[in-house]
Amino acid sequence: MALAFAARSAALINARPGELPAALAGFGLFFCLFAGYFMLRPIRESMGIQGGVDNLQWLFTATFFAMLLAVPLFAWLNSRVARIHYIDWVYGFFCLNLLLFAGLFFILDDSIWLARVFYVWISVYNLFVVSVAWSLMADVFDAPQARRLFAFIAAGASVGGLVGPATSALLVGVLGQFGLMLLAALLLVAAVALKHYLMAWRELRGAGRPGAEQAESPRRPVAGNPFSGLTRVLWSSYLLGIAAFVLLLTTASTFLYFEQARLVAELFPDRAEQVRVFGAIDFVVQAGALLSQLFITGRIAQRLGVRALLTAVPALVCLGFIGLALAPTFAVLAAVMILRRVGEYAFVRPGREMLFAPLDAESKYKAKNFIDTVVYRGGDALSGWAKSLLDSLGQGAALVALVGAACAAVWGAVGWFLGTRADRLKNPRTKGGSN
Repeated sequence: MALAFAARSAALINARPGELPAALAGFGLFFCLFAGYFMLRPIRESMGIQGGVDNLQWLFTATFFAMLLAVPLFAWLNSRVARIHYIDWVYGFFCLNLLLFAGLFFILDDSIWLARVFYVWISVYNLFVVSVAWSLMADVFDAPQARRLFAFIAAGASVGGLVGPATSALLVGVLGQFGLMLLAALLLVAAVALKHYLMAWRELRGAGRPGAEQAESPRRPVAGNPFSGLTRVLWSSYLLGIAAFVLLLTTASTFLYFEQARLVAELFPDRAEQVRVFGAIDFVVQAGALLSQLFITGRIAQRLGVRALLTAVPALVCLGFIGLALAPTFAVLAAVMILRRVGEYAFVRPGREMLFAPLDAESKYKAKNFIDTVVYRGGDALSGWAKSLLDSLGQGAALVALVGAACAAVWGAVGWFLGTRADRLKNPRTKGGSN
């Protein structure tokens, strides 16, 4: 009975014999990360508004410079610590940070500078822990396994994204910010335990299994120096294309994010009400993403390839921006924001991670980490200042929306190029990608 249920469950998520436990562990790891983050996200959003909507571009710029400092340090660690233990160090560091912030908020609850520092820190934290987790998945599973299983694994993030805001809304009055941060730290510890299981499974049935394509040993540090992520990207047209894709993604996202912050600040001046609005949007986004990941994404990847995952969402966002130019209201903005985030979580993110599965360890960890952090937050900072410049022209939301539509169209074209390259990639261990 149990075996029959396991077989049916495996078939439902496109898993082959022996893959279901690892897929569930990957699902659980992302659940822990995103439940913890989304418990804190509504607090971050309200703190961004508390620091002043007009100052958001400064917070984005500060986040970018924090990334410039952090990425070489973590890359240096990656070159000194065996890959099998790297995540232990990274997550342990961020767990200690969470405990420190919990204590500071307990003592200095209304400090505007603490709010700004926390906003920048959690923006760094979120990208690092998620980027490293996807590096792990690209390391544990080979390319065919990734194409079949990454959509289900990404669904763990959506379930965590549903549980996190609900937990925050239910418990913030009881536990306060202090308690929510302690709970997020415990979830990070649980993610480390799941990581240990996945690395052990890798050697038996994953990318390191006997008979699989030759893979580098996880018991050695990743080759390269603290800046090899940058040099890897610069020397590979494939990785440069991924970096351009991420830059365009962040531009569309930032334009929508700033408009959302402006309208929420105008329509919902109370901080508790803002937290509820952001929590409600997060809930709708994660529910939509979860349904898509469970029933749509994997089948699209199998039948239409990675190209479909990377082009459909930019095309829809382009149309959404045009709709926003015609009707710049909060209802239209919320709909486009939800569409963009559901599409990113359900289609773009799994598709983007599939691009890394055939590559070597240095590309999976260092180049990927550079793109996911420095390039991502650099795009946030540049597009934040571009948004401020467009606002200064006095043409209102329509001009921003039209520029956003143009960026989304280019974003879709780059996605088409990358997806086509990924779908044609024959050698599953091409070093540094296809040049």
